[in-house]
Amino acid sequence: MTATLVQETSSPPPGPVADRTRRLRRRGKIIALLFVLPALLLLGALVVYPVLFSIGRSFFDASGTSFVGGDNYAEMFRDPATLKAVRNTAIWVVIAPALLTGLGLILAVLVEKVRWATAFKLLLFMPMAVSFLAAGIIFRLAYDEDPDKGVLNAAVVSVHDAFKGESSYPTARARDGQGLTKGKDGSYRTSTSVSPGDAVALGLVGVQPGEVPGGAEPAYAAAGRKAAADELRGVVYLDFTPGGGGEQGKVDRRESGLPQMQVEAVRDGKQIASATTAADGSFRFEGLAAGSYEVRLPSSNFAPPYEGVSWLGPALVTPAIIGAYLWIWTGFAMVLIGAGLSTLPRDALEAARMDGANEWQIFRRITVPLLAPVLSVVFITLVINVMKVFDLVYIIAPGPVQEDATVLATQMWLVSFGGGNNQGLGSALGVLLLLLVVPAMVFNVRRFRRSQR
Repeated sequence: MTATLVQETSSPPPGPVADRTRRLRRRGKIIALLFVLPALLLLGALVVYPVLFSIGRSFFDASGTSFVGGDNYAEMFRDPATLKAVRNTAIWVVIAPALLTGLGLILAVLVEKVRWATAFKLLLFMPMAVSFLAAGIIFRLAYDEDPDKGVLNAAVVSVHDAFKGESSYPTARARDGQGLTKGKDGSYRTSTSVSPGDAVALGLVGVQPGEVPGGAEPAYAAAGRKAAADELRGVVYLDFTPGGGGEQGKVDRRESGLPQMQVEAVRDGKQIASATTAADGSFRFEGLAAGSYEVRLPSSNFAPPYEGVSWLGPALVTPAIIGAYLWIWTGFAMVLIGAGLSTLPRDALEAARMDGANEWQIFRRITVPLLAPVLSVVFITLVINVMKVFDLVYIIAPGPVQEDATVLATQMWLVSFGGGNNQGLGSALGVLLLLLVVPAMVFNVRRFRRSQR
């Protein structure tokens, strides 16, 4: 009883202390609000107000004066271009984040085993410093169909020509009425039948003297050779005399043979023999049976040069742009996953190795499960990012295939400002894009809060 009385008399009155505490808390909240207020004003002006305005604008017509209700949303899903944009956006969401997360995981694991890991990470992360505008211009040039401009097609053409070769005479043609007739497949054949023991001269034009392969020799001597009774002989030559002169359809002394030309002997529509012209353009078929033949120059002699792949054509434009996106963002995924990889418990990895697990088993059964939270954050972040991709699509895709590569962000801009001038429909597209992004953002925030706990 005495102790209780002493305690009550020695404690300060609760009223003034509580009031002071409340005043301090209120003052702290006011000071915090004053510091946050500029950011809240900017957030409201740059985010909240535009979102609310776009939602309201989506219920009005193109002029913004007539209320149309949900007509813009109905029109949005009737428009073929919008449906194609939705399809392309779905392709982006499915492919790009999955590829980036997988590449980032593989590179992060491999970089740990590289001696110059920091330099390698820096090299892969450098494209993040390049703006999307600059990256789009770079890849627009890299994807150019002309092998003399586009580096990718230059590489593809080089590999193709190394294995398959190319035609030496893509511009060559026969003169009309000079003994050769052009077929529907682009080949040339003799207008009249020939027999073993004959010699034929096949003159072509359309080849610049500077384009004749090196080592070519004059065809005059070869044209004068006689054929044996069981062989068919001839010469393929450039029916053009440098400096003028000469006679059409006749091999003159200064006219060059055309080497490396494929020649075939054909009978009843079937190839009987084939030969390749020598340096002076001469060829011969030996051991032929008696009868009538045609001499044919196959279309492969005149095939146009291989121009490579149409990277920015309707079929490949979306994968090509996704490739440019991977070049930019792979370093980002690798660095984030690498940071998560550095926090893994090393004792678990070492214990698995001591138990006899190989590196693939450790990667599949330990590394990936432990990195699952990091991988999910990277994946969702990239999903949000690819839903809003605009710059690369707009810059890389040429005008004729812009519609084939369009995504929701570019379609929203095209409908609103790029010629459509229908900001009601464009606002509806913006609202659709917002509705698609919000679930991914909510998932990411919840995942982040769970990881914080």
